[in-house]
Amino acid sequence: MNVLLETGSLTPDDLLNMKAEGTGFELVDGRLVEINRTIFSCLVSGQLFSFLTAHCQEHRLGWVFVQGLGFEWGPAAPNTVRKPDAAFIRRGRLPTSEWAEEFCHVVPDLAVEIVSPNDEFDEVDTKVEEYLRLGMHLVWVVSLETRQVYVHRRDGTITKLRDDGELSGEDVVPDFRCRVKDIFSVFEDVSPANGRRP
Repeated sequence: MNVLLETGSLTPDDLLNMKAEGTGFELVDGRLVEINRTIFSCLVSGQLFSFLTAHCQEHRLGWVFVQGLGFEWGPAAPNTVRKPDAAFIRRGRLPTSEWAEEFCHVVPDLAVEIVSPNDEFDEVDTKVEEYLRLGMHLVWVVSLETRQVYVHRRDGTITKLRDDGELSGEDVVPDFRCRVKDIFSVFEDVSPANGRRP
């Protein structure tokens, strides 16, 4: 991520007023931060989104949001709007008054962050710590470079899942399971230019 404004003077309303220009940015402590997204990161987040959505719709568990929706934390993290690559909110936690809002004010139960090779892991770690501090129960960090998934829990435990591992929704998304290699299966149909792999 690239910090474009260091003054810390921007508010969530300022981000909304940027309209289309603001879609590729988060707001962190009043600073405008560019979101790095690649074709591969979008493919992987879309794949995981489709798995989660199908499961949650079938079992009526709640709502899954794709990348781009902003979450405003309010007084718990002033002048901050985060845009995870995917997020899940359990049924019963999202009041109807939120549906017309441009930013969601409910902390998700689960967030997904896709880490591209050009992302800084310390920035991702900071975001994960923020998520857990605000009350998220589960955060999945998906590394495109290593094709691994790091599962962060509210109790501070972390699990690293490799290609042969299975990702579980645990008690946050009950009965959800998918193989890590299935998340990255979208790469099988992609011919990388100049022999480069994602």
